[in-house]
Formats: sequence, C-alpha cells, structure tokens
Amino acid sequence: MPIENIPEIYFSTKNSPEDLFVYDFKMTSDVVKSKVNLSMNMFSFLQVGKKQVHFANTSAAVNNKQSLLLKKGNWLWTELLDKDAVYYCKLFFFSENKLTEFLSKYTSNIKSNQEGVPYFVIENDEYIAAFISSLSSKTFTDHNFSDALLLLKFEEIMLYLLNKYGSPFEHYLQSLISKELSPFKSIVDSNVHSNLKLEEIAFLCHMSLSTFKRHFTNEYQVPPGKWLQDKRLQKAKELLQAGELKASDIYMDVGYNNLSNFSVAFKNKFGVSPTEI
Repeated sequence: MPIENIPEIYFSTKNSPEDLFVYDFKMTSDVVKSKVNLSMNMFSFLQVGKKQVHFANTSAAVNNKQSLLLKKGNWLWTELLDKDAVYYCKLFFFSENKLTEFLSKYTSNIKSNQEGVPYFVIENDEYIAAFISSLSSKTFTDHNFSDALLLLKFEEIMLYLLNKYGSPFEHYLQSLISKELSPFKSIVDSNVHSNLKLEEIAFLCHMSLSTFKRHFTNEYQVPPGKWLQDKRLQKAKELLQAGELKASDIYMDVGYNNLSNFSVAFKNKFGVSPTEI
C-alpha cells in the first residue's frame, strides 16, 4: 500500500498549493485502504459512505452524518467500512497562515493544552450539509473571484463551528498552530507590548527597516505598524476592563509615549474613549 502525500498529489499542474483550496475526493471499493501523509490542516466533509481512520495512537469511525477536521502532520490510513460502496467527500485544505489570521480576527488567543490531538469530529446538520453542497473544486478554479470566495467560505464554516461547539472547538483550533516560533517571530512577539519603535525592533532582528517591514508582512500578512497597534490597543482594553488601572497608568506600558495619542488611537479602534471603558 503506497503512501500518498496530500495535498501535494492534487497539485500535479501547480508548483505549490494555495492557502485555501477544495478537492472533490472519491474512493471506490477497488481501493479499500489508503495511506496518507497530511501536510496541511484539512476538513474532510463526508457525503457518501463510511470509513475508519487510523492515526498513530487512536482511530475514528465516521459516517455520512459526520465530518472530520484533521491536523496537519498526521500520518494516517483510511479503510472503507462498506467494501462494496463508494466513499465520497469534499476536502477543504487551509494553511496555518489563514488559520492564524482567522484566530487573531475572531478569537481571544487562548492557549490550548490539547497537544497531539489528531482530529475533531463534526456532527453534520442542515447548515453544514448546505455548506458542503456549496463546495466544488470547479467553482473555485473557474471563478474570477475564486480566492475571495474561498476566504469567505473558510470564515463561514469556522464561525459556524465556533458557534456550534464553543470553547472546545476554539481550543482545538489553537492546538493546530505550530508551537515553535521562528527567531524573527520570537523577537516580534516578545516586544509586542514594549514601547520600542519599528526601527528598534528591526535592529533587534538584525534587519534594516525596509527589510523588516517586508519580512513582517510576509510572516503576518499585515503591515507591522497596524499589527503592533492593534495588539497593543487590545492589551490596553483588557487592562482597563479589569477595572484596577486608568489610561494614565498604562499608556506607556502599551507602547505610547503620549497619553493624548493613546486616547485618540484607542477611541478610533474601539469607538469609545479609555475613560468610558
């Protein structure tokens, strides 16, 4: 039984996979078992059939009333439970960059303790069934706005599942993020709430300012000035909401040298002044 690397085997005509993409998968009775090395996080939305998925230390049986969210890095093999049946599903792959962007946008950045959990079982309902029906690899390759559509579909299912499963699903999503930070990210993250300027953080990264900005945007998918401001203002909001500190107590701790500038930036982001918090 050969080992297939996915999603690489689905990109024979491309140099590299995209951040988001859909693949229509069909498995027939003449291929009862398949071994897979998974290099991207993936939704497996089952439509027809049932299967047993074997991981390193566990296994899961799923039918067409269930779907799976599978963690990248899994080495697994799949076995059809109905030997004379056809197995059909929609595979929805997403990169860690897109996951990180989503979590930063919609969640509280909690730290997960779910180390090494290979999958999350999703119980299909009417909404999910309709969502699955809307996925088609052809739609997202032949459409002029394929990338924009895929991003909307990705956020749609993620938000729906966050609402459906709450904190267990959020914890699982957080567990999908690689724990090993690059030296660049380690330096940036350790100075999020300092009052260092971009030039000074760039210096710590042994980069010119222009190189730092370019590298930062590639890593975080957003300009460094906006990213740092958003992170620092969010931290300020959390400190103020705790009720023990005033704006005058914290503005320097979140990277501002001037209380007035801090207050203006805070109100622009949250719509209320620090004193109203």
